[in-house]
Amino acid sequence: MTFKEKVKQVVEEALLEKPSIFLIDLTITDAFKIIIGIDGDNGVVLQDCIDISRAVENNLDREEQDFSLEVASVGVGSPLKLVRQYKKNIGRILIVKTNTENIEAELVEANDLFIILSWKAREPKKIGKGKETVQKEQQIPYSDIKEAIVTVTF
Repeated sequence: MTFKEKVKQVVEEALLEKPSIFLIDLTITDAFKIIIGIDGDNGVVLQDCIDISRAVENNLDREEQDFSLEVASVGVGSPLKLVRQYKKNIGRILIVKTNTENIEAELVEANDLFIILSWKAREPKKIGKGKETVQKEQQIPYSDIKEAIVTVTF
């Protein structure tokens, strides 16, 4: 078993202890720096990062292979990668980039195949002059999404 395979197995076992936490990114550099990005259904607290870090640290032998370790939650501005992340962000505003457009809208539904976004837009009136506000909704399959980021409002 290679070092990378062993790290992956140890991380998966550590995550089994915390079912609400899930892996977003696992990188092992040529210099054996292990970088683990995690997220959680209810967010990630410092203790989650500590627990995952300790589990990895305690199950890898530095005598066999020296390494450095970094465990962190994915940042607020990080793109969503997993369906599970979309589901936990229902009700929040996303900026979604597809091949043809950029949409800033509320995520109202996320299932295993697509997301549904809802927003208000100003469009020309069907009859007469001027514009009116209309409610728009769009279904976007995950395969069409190039990038989706949760916007932060204060």
